[in-house]
Amino acid sequence: MSLLTPNPQNSSPEHRLLMPASVLKRLHVVAYAVPPDATAGPESAASADISALTDRLPSESMVIRDEIDQTALFEEIVGASAPLRAVLSHVTKVAPTDSTVLITGETGTGKELLARAIHTRSPRAARAFVAVNCAAIPSSLIASELFGHERGAFTGALQRRQGRFELADRGTLFLDEVAELPAQAQIMLLRVLQEREFERVGGSGPVRVNVRVLAATNRDLHAAVADGSFRADLFYRLDVFPLHVPALRDRRLDVPLLVEHFTHRFAQRVGKRIRSVTPETSTLLQAYDWPGNIRELQNVHRRNWTTGNACGF
Repeated sequence: MSLLTPNPQNSSPEHRLLMPASVLKRLHVVAYAVPPDATAGPESAASADISALTDRLPSESMVIRDEIDQTALFEEIVGASAPLRAVLSHVTKVAPTDSTVLITGETGTGKELLARAIHTRSPRAARAFVAVNCAAIPSSLIASELFGHERGAFTGALQRRQGRFELADRGTLFLDEVAELPAQAQIMLLRVLQEREFERVGGSGPVRVNVRVLAATNRDLHAAVADGSFRADLFYRLDVFPLHVPALRDRRLDVPLLVEHFTHRFAQRVGKRIRSVTPETSTLLQAYDWPGNIRELQNVHRRNWTTGNACGF
């Protein structure tokens, strides 16, 4: 392929590309010259819009990349028990809608995995899935983390920062451990769910967003409402479609399938063939109550394999 000279008679450059087999193709390039002192008018506004979009793209890509990097073993929902099938039936029904979903269940049952399943089966699947662990953020920073802040809003705020709601715009925001939100953050979250808008910390105007909210907790929110630690109006805003994830002891038939899943994934990771557990071991595993649920089962498998047990148990 060779590049022939542009057409000098036209203000819009025209390049001719000589392709293999003597095929000639024309490439018409349109360009506009912008004077150095053009700092006002529509062009300036367009430049500001482009700058804002450019600033946002790295933030969104960072969030998406972070979500991909943090995806560990649970890329698929594993199991065939009746309790799990019932949950997946509800996921299939609610995923195509835009309803807010409140996922409840003990720790380690895979609540975030179900939230991801809802997102990937929804019309928002092509947009960002942003997960926030509400319990891991200090109370003094939760507002800035969720809603962002303006430059100079507080000491150390050297530039405007987008919050998780803005990063999840037209996508899905997953609020894990939502029961741990402090009272002030609960009020701010309620406003977003009602009005679909919020203000950044230190901001003077509303920011509108189109976000689907999925929330999860391992606490009894009815009891939290009764004792005053969780707002009743926020609870009813979140509890549009309740989804309860069963504990592993309530789906014991899925334990062998999960063990096989872990074994296969570890074998792929280390490039070795790992033999399956014996029927006797499988029976023992099903008899255990697994208070830490799937996460405990995964950790036990990994620990035993690391210490030299060829099958992981």
